[in-house]
Amino acid sequence: MTVLEVQLTQAASPPEVPATTARALRGGDPAAFEGLVREHQDRVFDFCVRMLGDREEALEVVQEIFVSVHQALPTFRFDSKVSTWIYRISKNHCLNRLKYLARRGRGRSDELDGVSEEALAEAAGAPPRPDEALQAEAERALVQKAIARLEPDQRMLVALRDIEGLSYEEMVDVTGLPLGTVKSRLHRAREKLAEYLVQEVPGAESI
Repeated sequence: MTVLEVQLTQAASPPEVPATTARALRGGDPAAFEGLVREHQDRVFDFCVRMLGDREEALEVVQEIFVSVHQALPTFRFDSKVSTWIYRISKNHCLNRLKYLARRGRGRSDELDGVSEEALAEAAGAPPRPDEALQAEAERALVQKAIARLEPDQRMLVALRDIEGLSYEEMVDVTGLPLGTVKSRLHRAREKLAEYLVQEVPGAESI
């Protein structure tokens, strides 16, 4: 196992939209849209948390993302993967929110200050709290702290490839960058993340 595999668990990809559902979505069917949100909201939220480092900010941005998705669906031709299209919208919202927070001088607080009480409770489950679960949650928090130290574009590439599990072709679609640029920038982002992980995660250099 390499240092980059510490707690970078890839999410399972949701199935693509069948033709009948695509027609319903373009026609504004509320039930079809609700199903689309249910199918994608967890992955979108996870991506936003990785990008923003703050669960409250991520929750707010996820709502804005699906408003944008709803508004754009009538003109979406379904000639590319819906999941990739949603990630492209998510990426734009996250980068805009990061710029907004930077202008206001606000940092990312949730995952960056250690392990929250809520996170510890989720990790521990029913009392007594298992030491292993607490340790795993602490490591996840440290990994998120290392990810948050990356530049936003680097953070995005690591999140898309190593956490969300997108292919390079899907990343090209999301970012609008040439394939070679995606690969080279991701390589540099992984190198920088590995450096940060060695600093943040005890014993990571030996993993």
